[in-house]
Amino acid sequence: MAVTKEDKAEIVSKFGKNGKDSGTPEVQIAILTARINDLAPHFEQFKKDHHSRVGLLKMVGKRRRLLDYLQRKDIERYRKVIADLQIRK
Repeated sequence: MAVTKEDKAEIVSKFGKNGKDSGTPEVQIAILTARINDLAPHFEQFKKDHHSRVGLLKMVGKRRRLLDYLQRKDIERYRKVIADLQIRK
């Protein structure tokens, strides 16, 4: 199931500066992470869905670029996002 409007609003309120702040890298990374985590069970059930897998890989690449940007600009914000979302194991 897709990430709902309520889920996005909760993510924005947690990671954004205010309720309407959806443009900061932290919020974008958190929304992408929610979408990526939401697709994991889909691929366990449908192993041959390569078309959706391409979209997943694009989302992972975009999240990687946003994380690289955040790491270059502000390492403390980068570390906080990584810790909050538990991206790095």
